[in-house]
Amino acid sequence: MLFIFKVLTVDVSVMMPLDTINMDGQVKDWNFVQNSLQQLKNGGVFGIMVDVWWGITEPNPNQYKFDGYLQVFEMARKVGLKVQPIMSFHKCGGNVGDSVTIPLPYWALNVARSKSLLFQDQWGNQSDEYIAISADYQKVFPSNSGEMRTPVTIYADFMRAFKNAAGQYLNDGTIDQIQVGLGPCGELRYPSYPSARWSYPGIGAFQAFDPLMKQDFVNRATVMGGGIAFSCLLCEQLYIKIFCHFQCG
Repeated sequence: MLFIFKVLTVDVSVMMPLDTINMDGQVKDWNFVQNSLQQLKNGGVFGIMVDVWWGITEPNPNQYKFDGYLQVFEMARKVGLKVQPIMSFHKCGGNVGDSVTIPLPYWALNVARSKSLLFQDQWGNQSDEYIAISADYQKVFPSNSGEMRTPVTIYADFMRAFKNAAGQYLNDGTIDQIQVGLGPCGELRYPSYPSARWSYPGIGAFQAFDPLMKQDFVNRATVMGGGIAFSCLLCEQLYIKIFCHFQCG
């Protein structure tokens, strides 16, 4: 009797260390990266994922440093690995598995802190992991032209600059996919349980109490017909009284 087996394979990409590129924008350890890429290729790996940290690559408004990343892309191309860059607009450090600290660019973080544009919990603690999504269209961040920018504009400028810098690797297929970070740890969520103020099995806390987020909540409740009083009643009905902390006392 003849048996025929069909083997299905799945392409596997391996995440590079968080500190593959140092704070100066250069490859931290050339030999390590080269040897690692070759071993991955020998092991049948399809490609690599690597964080392109905003905090490293835009040290000043509209001034970009992608050189170290381009060198990693070139090494990957030479050994035949695909590359999946991650546009990492969040801070590295303070979460599970973070072995290095890479803050947001100082020029952006300073503005966000001074204008309360960071995620904030009900006790007033700010998280410096990511600029709050409530501030996406606040035109208060600098550019190199003197014109103010919104976070969304900043991210668009960044990705446009990356495309221009890494164009050859996009065109030849070395870069086969790009992922875009959307919040803390690159995820579209609140920074609900920062390690500095949380321990297992705590449930974390809503970080939706920055001034813009609270105002948005009141605005939406007003549109529904009741303003602050209605928003508090709505909270009672939904059993999420935590959202009323600042509005109802």
